[in-house]
Amino acid sequence: MDKVVAGFATVAVIGVLFVMLGTGWRNRLRRQSDVEQLPAVPAELGLPLAAAEGQYVATTTAGDWLDRIAVQGLGIRTNAELTVHPEGVLFERSGAAPVFIPAAKLTGVRQDSGMAGKFVEKDGLLVVSWTLGSRELDTGFRSRRADDKPALLEAFQELISAAPQADADSGK
Repeated sequence: MDKVVAGFATVAVIGVLFVMLGTGWRNRLRRQSDVEQLPAVPAELGLPLAAAEGQYVATTTAGDWLDRIAVQGLGIRTNAELTVHPEGVLFERSGAAPVFIPAAKLTGVRQDSGMAGKFVEKDGLLVVSWTLGSRELDTGFRSRRADDKPALLEAFQELISAAPQADADSGK
């Protein structure tokens, strides 16, 4: 009889934990309902400057690697292919909608060791900083092969340094 009671208690505790997790995620979605829609993926993109397969880790509020953005599936970790194009950056995610970041919205790129529940060796993650409306965001990506990172970093840095020039030209 004691084993049955212990079994029911365990199942009840696990059930309560799942309800709490679901409630927390739903509340996070409600708090982030003001996040703007993601930019649409352009019909045509130029040839990729760099590409890599790996894992889309998550998108978080910039500077707060624990504040995962839940809306629009941005907080879901999934396998992805990252391509850097002259027009911007495209994350083609498995089982989730693609994420396109226009070049003019990119604000920085860095290597880090972790974000939103994913921790790896020093400089194992590529973290892309960008803006969506008034929000500053960080998106993490872990390339499957470490050899892909230098080319990605170089392509990002070229794109970011060229983006202000593109904005200045469009204002004339």
